[in-house]
Amino acid sequence: MVQSKAAVIRSDLDIVIARTMARDVAKTLGFGAIDQARIATAVSELARNIFLYAGTGNVTVREVEKNNRKGIEIVCEDQGPGIANIDLVMQDGYSTSRGMGMGLPGAKRLMDDFSIRSQENVGTTITCRKWRN
Repeated sequence: MVQSKAAVIRSDLDIVIARTMARDVAKTLGFGAIDQARIATAVSELARNIFLYAGTGNVTVREVEKNNRKGIEIVCEDQGPGIANIDLVMQDGYSTSRGMGMGLPGAKRLMDDFSIRSQENVGTTITCRKWRN
């Protein structure tokens, strides 16, 4: 079992650290290169959102197992302003930063499981998983 690994997000460099950490854990868990890239891209997007909208937060990566399937779980947490309308931010093309990022819908498409818990003025937790084939 792979120990869980965590990165604190406070800067652009921390986004790169979280991305690399997730890719390294995925590789250790036996994910192929394409899935490693998908996982790294999703983590990069989620960590960037922490930095842009909350200023600081944490990304935790760990191995998971369910029904004899092994996978990777990424939990992204912040104590930022929260998301007022989750349905709105999950629409393709929606952007509050006018960025060209793929946003939350893109990150969701890259993963197998994706859930958001958010409360205004409390923070947001996004949990996503990718299962190994």
